[in-house]
Amino acid sequence: MTDQTTKPVAVVTGAAGDIGMAIAAKLSETHTIAAVDIDITALEGAAADLENHGAHIAAFQCDLTKQADLERLSKEAARLGEVTTLVNNAGAAAALTFHQMTAETLSKDLALNLEAALNCFKAFERSLIACGAGTVINIASVNGLSVFGHPAYSAAKAGLIHATRSIAVEYGKYGIRSNAIAPGTVKTQAWNARQAANPGVFAEVLAWYPFKSLPEPDDIAAAVSFLVGPAARCITGICLPVDSGLTAGSPSLPRSFTQSSDFDGF
Repeated sequence: MTDQTTKPVAVVTGAAGDIGMAIAAKLSETHTIAAVDIDITALEGAAADLENHGAHIAAFQCDLTKQADLERLSKEAARLGEVTTLVNNAGAAAALTFHQMTAETLSKDLALNLEAALNCFKAFERSLIACGAGTVINIASVNGLSVFGHPAYSAAKAGLIHATRSIAVEYGKYGIRSNAIAPGTVKTQAWNARQAANPGVFAEVLAWYPFKSLPEPDDIAAAVSFLVGPAARCITGICLPVDSGLTAGSPSLPRSFTQSSDFDGF
């Protein structure tokens, strides 16, 4: 365990959510955490719980779509110590289909899922360069790799994956590594609520997945921790799916085939 007084700072956005807080908890083993979210009430509650378990964490309210908020955040986070890691985790989807999409929902999807992440990187650019070994982790989505609905959100996530590679190429000379993680369906509280309403929801979802177990928030956090850590010191510019094989392909064979007496597979 790293001494609290010498820990570098990791900035984690969207930290009030299940995935964000799992990332913050995992990185708190090696970093002081600047936890960022627009929902300060939820954030402070989650941060207090982590602090009670020994984490060094500070909560910052920030609207990532506002430049003034980002400038304030970068100054406040710097007071915690040397910022060496940025995890752009904040995100949300608006319109499910092109038919439902409006100019307003398009702007919202692009602003939070793409523009905010890039502007957040620019806000911490100097700090990440100055430390000589900065790491950027962008939480993208399998939606950025294939078509699963939410077209504007998906386009934003595809753009974020491309931007991840661009940062890796342009800033590698400064010692910065930049990688993306593309989760599929993650068993967050939101999905648990859906299961309460529909007990068969996970069975329905898993029909699309080769590996019959969905990631938990801790699985995303473990991937982040790996990419931030020394074991990944020469890994940069990649997008790592944590998706139970979804982007490898769907195993959805016809039921009549899989249930046939002539079927010898599996």
